[in-house]
Amino acid sequence: MIYHRIRLAMRPDAPQDKVDEALEALRRMGREIDAVEHWAVGRDFGGDFEYGALFAVKDIDAYRAYMYDPLHRHVDGIGLPLVRNMVSQDLTDDEDPDIGAKIRAIHAERFAHDPALVELIDGLGSYEGSGAPEETAAG
Repeated sequence: MIYHRIRLAMRPDAPQDKVDEALEALRRMGREIDAVEHWAVGRDFGGDFEYGALFAVKDIDAYRAYMYDPLHRHVDGIGLPLVRNMVSQDLTDDEDPDIGAKIRAIHAERFAHDPALVELIDGLGSYEGSGAPEETAAG
């Protein structure tokens, strides 16, 4: 399994109705993306983030399907403009020694093929973790 988690700190001027819309879209990802086996979306405690989401997928092929699902890209488009700071993390029990490189490659491919997504990421105050463009380039 691969557990993909994001932690979000919203912009102070983000309208609450738009934040609620983005959170519901994250919940839709959990309900509607076939590759997702388990999920949670809600308030985040233990740091400087207000919200978080966790999506569990079976393997790297499911991870790719989750990342490339059109609903995921829709959520990026409506949610990222509301976010001040973000962290993405992946935890896995997959014993493949190259799993980290495979995860980074999926993110790097997404960024390479979607300049508008890169612009959304560049608009964040900070973005760290497995999906961050500088992390994917470091490989």
